[in-house]
Amino acid sequence: MVDELFQALSGRAPQFRSLNARVKFVLGGPGDTILVDARNTPVTVERADGDADCAIRLTPENLKRLMNGKMDPVLAFTLGKLKVDGSKGLAMKLASLLED
Repeated sequence: MVDELFQALSGRAPQFRSLNARVKFVLGGPGDTILVDARNTPVTVERADGDADCAIRLTPENLKRLMNGKMDPVLAFTLGKLKVDGSKGLAMKLASLLED
């Protein structure tokens, strides 16, 4: 499922340009991290770990639900299904970009 999410995020890379930051999705096990770097053009999406302005920790299933608009990011954060390390404002901006 992580490969599928990586492909979906890669396809949306141009949408992330307005972030002007590095964001990583930590999806569980080792190697299950996706790093979005929107500081440069073109925006890059990699299956890698690294420094980021914001790290979002959630399960692959919940990321898929978030991207499909089937999960509210604020409710997910409140219920502990989504954890944010770093800029919460950046996480909210990203959540709005992820929704279909």
